[in-house]
Amino acid sequence: MESTKSERENFWNAKTYAFVTDHTKPAMKWAISELKNRGKNVYVIDLSDKPEPGSLRKVSELPAGLDRAVLGVTITDPGNFIPALKEKGITKIWLHWRTETEKAVDTCKAEGLECMTEHCPMMYLGSGLSIHGIHRAIARMTGKY
Repeated sequence: MESTKSERENFWNAKTYAFVTDHTKPAMKWAISELKNRGKNVYVIDLSDKPEPGSLRKVSELPAGLDRAVLGVTITDPGNFIPALKEKGITKIWLHWRTETEKAVDTCKAEGLECMTEHCPMMYLGSGLSIHGIHRAIARMTGKY
């Protein structure tokens, strides 16, 4: 179920996003910050022991009508959240690089959701000279962007 380059790039064209994080993937914080800097609405479900102020704790706290979610959790299977996200209107899921599980991918398929896998959000959101820019350049050279 590998997504195409244009699907991955277009994922970031929405106005509003939901993020599910447990702070085990640092790029999630950077992606949230970058989207907010671009004027996007970002709802964060923070499952960590020390949630950020203003974050949500459960999917049920999200408003209805969202379209896109980014899952970057390792302390629990991200597939556990997908049915609840679909109930909120999510149709496109980005499973952060190295957090994809068989359950998560299979649940996306079973729920009829678009699923982005095997890529870090910052490879598409980052700019300039940074670790993400280097990652993006390598991915482009190897045909994995």
